[in-house]
Amino acid sequence: MYGIMAIIKCYIWSIALYGAETLTLRAVDQKHLESFEMWCWRRMEKISWTDHVRNEEVLLRVKEQRNILQKIRKRKANWIGHILSRNCLLQRAIEGKIKGDIEVTGRRGRKRRKLLDDLKERRGYSQLKEEALDRTMCRARFGRGFGPLIRQTTK
Repeated sequence: MYGIMAIIKCYIWSIALYGAETLTLRAVDQKHLESFEMWCWRRMEKISWTDHVRNEEVLLRVKEQRNILQKIRKRKANWIGHILSRNCLLQRAIEGKIKGDIEVTGRRGRKRRKLLDDLKERRGYSQLKEEALDRTMCRARFGRGFGPLIRQTTK
């Protein structure tokens, strides 16, 4: 069973979450992603929808928790941290310092969510930016792939 779980997480989720770090997730999108996750676990356990098995019971059977949204948030934080650690055009566009849209006045409906709205709600954009600019914190948080690692030697 653990081999099938590894295959699902490796192949199925990687395809489903390709580019998810650049998406703005609405409530409907989050609901669809959670239902996709439960669909994967139900298919793995061969549970039909007519069996009326609750989601909590399915998660207990596979010994997992719902974590697809946490995975997306982690990927988004890693990607934003990577962008913020460099001084590039994409960083300025994400922060809104470069206007990339056509000004339309009197647009009806709710204001559209932007890319950084998720991070501002959950964790705080300024904290993430400070961590990305501090190279030692960045390496500790996001991994070693951000340049040479300076080791401290004890005497």
